[in-house]
Amino acid sequence: MQTSIPLQSLSHPDIAEANEILRTCVHCGFCMATCPTYQLLGSELDSPRGRIYLIKEMLETEQASDKTRLHLDRCLTCRSCETTCPSGVRYGRLIDIGREMVEKLAPRSLYQKLLRKTMLAVIPYTARMSVALALARVFRPLLPAELKKKIPAKQAATLTPVTSHARRMLVLEGCVQPLGTPNTNAAAARVLDRLGISLVNAQDTGCCGALNQHLSDSEGARAMMRRNIDAWWPHVESGAEAIVMTASGCGLMVKDYGHALKDDADYADKAARISALTRDLSELLSRENLDAFAHIGQGMRVAYQSSCTLQHGQKLGGTVEAILRRCGYELTPVADSHLCCGAAGSYTLLQAKLSRQLLENKLAALQNGKPEVIASANVGCQMHLASASDVPVKHWIELLEQS
Repeated sequence: MQTSIPLQSLSHPDIAEANEILRTCVHCGFCMATCPTYQLLGSELDSPRGRIYLIKEMLETEQASDKTRLHLDRCLTCRSCETTCPSGVRYGRLIDIGREMVEKLAPRSLYQKLLRKTMLAVIPYTARMSVALALARVFRPLLPAELKKKIPAKQAATLTPVTSHARRMLVLEGCVQPLGTPNTNAAAARVLDRLGISLVNAQDTGCCGALNQHLSDSEGARAMMRRNIDAWWPHVESGAEAIVMTASGCGLMVKDYGHALKDDADYADKAARISALTRDLSELLSRENLDAFAHIGQGMRVAYQSSCTLQHGQKLGGTVEAILRRCGYELTPVADSHLCCGAAGSYTLLQAKLSRQLLENKLAALQNGKPEVIASANVGCQMHLASASDVPVKHWIELLEQS
């Protein structure tokens, strides 16, 4: 793709990077066949190729409209298009740059600004989110039906083993996961304990920064990255083998710390090291001896929902499925497994109608094979699916504890 972005604009690192990404696109349209929003809406502007043209036009003219913002907002950032693209277009990075620019060129209404600021002030902070959930549960009878479904049932956290194995790995508690799916990290710790690995939660870590990044608050996201790096660094220096991610969305974000902080003189090297040490839990277990779990599934039928951040973002499609089969589970067929479930971080709140359509389509595909349980690799997907599923929804690591 040819571009004609003003030379003065190209002096900005993000715009120069966007220009390089745009020039890799060859207009082939393969991305349209795998884009969830294009499948629903049928408009090219709601496809990756259409959004690429909108971003190109915005960068060249330094102008944007409400229409530009609307179509960029509708993107799930699922990155299914990246898996399909034969030219290797880094669309996920391009849409982040485009969204940050459109916030400046086509300002939102006061209501929309306040809504996003409120989300950023509450959701990434576990203590604040805990209060918000408690209030939501109290007033649940008064809430609209769609909003009621988004409030997760309260779950009791299970015991995490205290261990001192020679092999030590760090884990990120995150922000929403301790409240929405508190058994995930505990289950991971118990499974790793059986493999002779201690899982350590470093104090003072928090949100990975993904929500801020996707809502165009890149500075806020980088501040969270630095905080996590500072919390992890003493453990890294003392020999922590890896940083284990039990939420694939967080894992994708932390693997990008090196790129996000590459121009930060104080953190660039540390961020690169943190990203290099980061492993999705499935990525880690796929390399371990799982003989102790070989028959634990006993043929139970599982529908696995492959999260976009794992299969498209981290390019680890098929990894969890292989582990579950090794552990004795029968995986049921899932049509269009490459398509997003509609969770996509804040998408369930900001694009509720589209999110609901995608959820209904995904659950129909997952439940069609008559599974006994649905498994996922990401907290957002798990909570989103559970809000409307007739079948129990769990994180896949919980299945390795099946008795």
